[in-house]
Amino acid sequence: MRNVKPLWSRFGTVFGVMLGGIDMWLNTLFPSLTHTLKHKKADYASLTKAANATQIDYPKPDGVLTFDILSSVFLSGTNHAENQPVHLRLTDPSIPIAENLPEYAEPAQRYCPAQVYEVVPDGEKVRFQINAQNCVHCKTCDVKDPAQNITWVPPEGGDGPNYANM
Repeated sequence: MRNVKPLWSRFGTVFGVMLGGIDMWLNTLFPSLTHTLKHKKADYASLTKAANATQIDYPKPDGVLTFDILSSVFLSGTNHAENQPVHLRLTDPSIPIAENLPEYAEPAQRYCPAQVYEVVPDGEKVRFQINAQNCVHCKTCDVKDPAQNITWVPPEGGDGPNYANM
């Protein structure tokens, strides 16, 4: 399975998936003959600049089939102690507003599935806000941030999502 997505990315859907199937079959019969393929570039390097992207207008959640983000975060049972240190660390706190906002429209507020990152107005300016209590520990921010500025570390006390009831 590990080579299907790199083959798919390089050779397209039909030929790439076909090659991936052959690779899986060969790996089953002769595990020592196959090796792990790598993607051509890191995930964070594949982001499109905001100026080159079209904005997507998503429909509002209906509450029956689709739900808003914060309701889904609530259902995950996410719980972080209110007074614990933030477990999402910024190497340089100025990068989200100074670099990522003008270049990528600050993608953290879009790729995060739990609305952890927000760009909020602060008088005449805007500021980058981290709502760590919403974090579902998917680590997308650690992988997808274009400046590689966000580091996810385990929270103090092992807090986080409780997926037992999902």
